[in-house]
Amino acid sequence: MARTISRTLKRPGQIKAADAAPPGEAAPARERKPDPKRIAAFRHGISAESKAAAFLLMKGYRIKARRFRSPVGELDIVARRRNTLVFVEVKARATYDEAVEAVSPAQQRRIVAGAEFWLASHPKEGQGDIRFDVVIVTPGRLPQHIPNAFDAS
Repeated sequence: MARTISRTLKRPGQIKAADAAPPGEAAPARERKPDPKRIAAFRHGISAESKAAAFLLMKGYRIKARRFRSPVGELDIVARRRNTLVFVEVKARATYDEAVEAVSPAQQRRIVAGAEFWLASHPKEGQGDIRFDVVIVTPGRLPQHIPNAFDAS
């Protein structure tokens, strides 16, 4: 019994091989500490998306979705202005040029695939024009909106 109690008091990373689960049983789950750099990058991205969404709202867009996840990828912002549905990719970088270069052809294909998935799950929203925009967020400047940054072909 003392062995059972001592096992439960140990942290997952402290279990020795002798304390491991017997053959045929699942091994104890190992907890991983989140990487501080990944956490900071995630928070920076969320902040940039919020700035971009606020900027688009000021320009007269209605935000339909933020951070829409699909099996093929994530769409940062889905917005509508008049008769145009806009899929917006947000890039936060130190400079404008770095942000523009970050929207690679592979990423454009992922965004288009995500847009197709979104349209399949929201068929009423597909009426009218469809466009792919990029909003660039750089330190110390207002977000910069690039309408029709790329097309679906």
